[in-house]
Amino acid sequence: MTVTLITGANKGIGFETARQLHELGHRVYVGARDAERGEEAAAALGARFVQLDVTDDASVSDALATIDSTEGRLDVLVNNAGILSAGAMDGPAALRVFDTNAVGIVRVTEAALPLLKKSSNPTVVTLSSSMGSFWAVTNPDRPEFNMPLALYAASKSAATMLSVQYAKSHPGIKFNALEPGTTATDMTAAFGVGRSVTESAKTVVRLATLDPDGPTGTFTDEFGHLSW
Repeated sequence: MTVTLITGANKGIGFETARQLHELGHRVYVGARDAERGEEAAAALGARFVQLDVTDDASVSDALATIDSTEGRLDVLVNNAGILSAGAMDGPAALRVFDTNAVGIVRVTEAALPLLKKSSNPTVVTLSSSMGSFWAVTNPDRPEFNMPLALYAASKSAATMLSVQYAKSHPGIKFNALEPGTTATDMTAAFGVGRSVTESAKTVVRLATLDPDGPTGTFTDEFGHLSW
């Protein structure tokens, strides 16, 4: 059975990804900062819950230790947790966004690496964004051109680069970054745009279920390679 950890999985794309992977037979660990919401989500899915705050080293360490003691390995890691930050453009806001969207990836991935190396088909999927693409945000024909989300965009550029660098430094593990598509979630509610989480989660599931010889070091959406 494939053992999978998804961060920020108590709602949105993370929750739906957990549901779809659970249906495919994965043993899914729902990582969530809020224990009550995380436990409710896991119970609704028939999955397992681990308290995991990507901005807290001890929380991350404890979560991976729990999986280690129970499973002895991790096959799939989905770095899904993220925040938008459409408000103030200042130092505290920048620290908060980067701590969740970029540093959080480092915390979780580093803690997960020993367990991933015990898998016969280790895979890491990082939810990034085309908002972090220079090509997209400078192209007037792209919707990203008119989205004033500087801190979010910059943090997602970092998320994509981390995927590439991890792929280079750990060739035995597949690392891929993903633009899941504009999705109607709590995070995008203020913009009133986006498709269902069901459709976007399918793009995550595709990368989370790659064969051992699947691609690594890529940045894609549902249509293929994305320039950035």
